[in-house]
Amino acid sequence: MIDHIATGFGAALSAENLLWCFVGVLLGTVIGILPGLGSATGVAILIPVTLTFDPLTALIMLAGIYHGAQFGATITAILIATPGEASSVVSTLDGYRMARQGRAGPALAISALGAFVSAMVSLFALAAVAPFFARLALDFGPPEMLAVMILGLCTIVLFSGRNPLLGMGLGLLGVLIACIGVDVGSGTPRYTFGQIDLFGGVPYVEVMIGLFAIGELLNQLHTGMAEPIRARFRDLLLTKEDLRRATPATARGTVVGFLLGCLPGAGTTLASFMAYGAEKRFSKHRKKLGTGAIEGVVAPDAATNAASNANFVPTLVLGVPGGATTAVLLGAFLIYGIQPGPLLFENQPTLVWGLLASFFIGNVILLLLNLPLAPVFAQLLRVRYAIMYPLIIVTSLIGAYSVKNSMLSVWIVIVFGLVGYAMKRLNLPVAPLVLGLVIGPLFEKALVQTSALGEGSVLPQITGSGTAMGILLLVLALAVGPAVVKGVRGTRRTEPATPAADTETETETETETDVGSGTDTALTPPATTAPTAPTERQP
Repeated sequence: MIDHIATGFGAALSAENLLWCFVGVLLGTVIGILPGLGSATGVAILIPVTLTFDPLTALIMLAGIYHGAQFGATITAILIATPGEASSVVSTLDGYRMARQGRAGPALAISALGAFVSAMVSLFALAAVAPFFARLALDFGPPEMLAVMILGLCTIVLFSGRNPLLGMGLGLLGVLIACIGVDVGSGTPRYTFGQIDLFGGVPYVEVMIGLFAIGELLNQLHTGMAEPIRARFRDLLLTKEDLRRATPATARGTVVGFLLGCLPGAGTTLASFMAYGAEKRFSKHRKKLGTGAIEGVVAPDAATNAASNANFVPTLVLGVPGGATTAVLLGAFLIYGIQPGPLLFENQPTLVWGLLASFFIGNVILLLLNLPLAPVFAQLLRVRYAIMYPLIIVTSLIGAYSVKNSMLSVWIVIVFGLVGYAMKRLNLPVAPLVLGLVIGPLFEKALVQTSALGEGSVLPQITGSGTAMGILLLVLALAVGPAVVKGVRGTRRTEPATPAADTETETETETETDVGSGTDTALTPPATTAPTAPTERQP
């Protein structure tokens, strides 16, 4: 193993490979910042440029684009609530609120640090246990993937706030929107209204741009544009408390991202949502999530980076893409005359280990590029919104059009921008709708395949798989566990107590309620006071 790693670094550290790794990371960051492009599109566009390169050099550059785009997408998600990738949607929930509170610098810095740490840990794991996880991935058939998708759908409750039924309804709406397109089982179009462009389904990148970027912009215009952020420079730097809170969140996000990334087809988007859901369950500051908590930024970003690295487990070892971008990279492998599969590590060890070593190098370059620039990026919030908003609109619409060169994409952005604006005015959570839209196609595919294996019945396939049953038991524990714990605590509180103890209990209950509301009680007006619009609005 050590000899292979040394061989890989020896190949990746050549002057030519270092240069193209830097170019790939830089281009990837720019591509990620541009709404609508994304890593898969960027890699596909630049494959022809690399046809004259050595295969290892070409793959190093394309992998650099992949990793750079992940962080570039987070920059716009945090600063202007415009996720460049679907996996960056979760970063807007707390990252944009941190930016509106004058803490854009710490949000960007902790995102870069968390992504770097998770990349290093996941790459060590990838190098050490890739064959083991490849065998594990082979055991994951449609029944197991169906159980994973059910687990993903159950996390909708975690994004629902205080009204789980409303969240489940919005999640179901997202699943129904995902049903637009060609039926997986029969191959017949449904709900396409004669639009050939909808045969592939509603493109979620355009939906995200509309819901978050245009929706937030319209909401700001309705309430009156806020003054630009005037944060002091020391407010743009990380504190020891930030690092202390971010450490366990990074660890949880890395584990969740790596495990899900090893599964064929799971991708990075599901990993980011699941990592945020894990924080909702296990973080000590879970009640502050959604109000600008640093855990809500670093956990999904760590999961995204870990999953993007783990996606190469099924890609390299099985020849099965782990996500959309690795599917494009798989095509690049074939163009260069390389056949991914179980024998790739034995037949071409220099190429494989050189590519894995370039992941380390690319992430170091990303950290050195973006960590010092985090306060600089944060200064974009000083630009007056009368200048920034037209630029956001033009960039968003051009990015949406460039995905398929179709005006339908532009109309989708506009329609879902109005939907996002309406949801903000009605104070409805956007995350359940997005999660339903993302998981819907994966859930349907796994359901149809499982049903086909069982000749029309799903239950025998599920019950016959120990892995699937274990995942469903985890779903049951997550669904029922909090209610059981709450019931036990309620029983304990009903025990007889002295008047003084009762008073103390009431005080504790009031404090818990204040923390759960995500507000500072010292700044919260009395209940009888009519609400007023704050100077710095929280979307």
